[in-house]
Amino acid sequence: MTEKIQKVLARIGLGSRREIEKWINAGRIRVNGELAKLGDRIDLTAKVQVNGRSVPLQPSRPVKRRILLYHKPEGEICTRRDPEGRPTVYDSLPPLRDQKWVNIGRLDINTSGVLLFTNDGELVHRLLHPSSEIEREYAVRILGNVDENMLQRLRTGVELEDGMAAFNDIIDAGGHGANHWYHVLLKEGRNRVVRRLWETQGVKVSRLIRVRFGCVNLTRFLRPGKWRDLDEQEINDLVQLIGM
Repeated sequence: MTEKIQKVLARIGLGSRREIEKWINAGRIRVNGELAKLGDRIDLTAKVQVNGRSVPLQPSRPVKRRILLYHKPEGEICTRRDPEGRPTVYDSLPPLRDQKWVNIGRLDINTSGVLLFTNDGELVHRLLHPSSEIEREYAVRILGNVDENMLQRLRTGVELEDGMAAFNDIIDAGGHGANHWYHVLLKEGRNRVVRRLWETQGVKVSRLIRVRFGCVNLTRFLRPGKWRDLDEQEINDLVQLIGM
């Protein structure tokens, strides 16, 4: 059976499908001595090289799927390297042998909370695909006056520059003045969508924390900048959300 190159390489943990597609376009991948092209399909007998290095498609020992829960602090960015020298989320992660950690979604530099990493690039693709509709929950501190009409518009949907968006639910978490908190739920991961939605109502997000991704919750025991492996049951629960 043949499959697209990016799917095969993602499954063995070299990166996400999207990342590997970029490598193909950049001419970094060869198959049986020829430059790979988007759309090419391979089986497990193919001889694949990435940046001139041979990549075994059938590992000598079974690859154990791992998923890390990382408590991202504010001030870190979600790239492997930063030309400005800012700290990245990868700086604190444990090393992997012959594989790479791939982040399941992103958080902007001023957002903290749940960020998941895995060595299974195919899992990343499935979890982030819009059809999976994985629910994210954020704790949001708002600066400005919020009324019921605003909340209703945010639940119904407002027009952003990249299309309509809405929260699936908004829960008043209490507080007064500049320390009023809400919990918002949504099933998409567009760039800065939580902040942009609130800004359409003339208010500002002064603090944003992702407290849940799917069935994975942030707990007070995991401090900012620390990570832990999800246990087998947690991994199974997450994988079952997408029927994998």
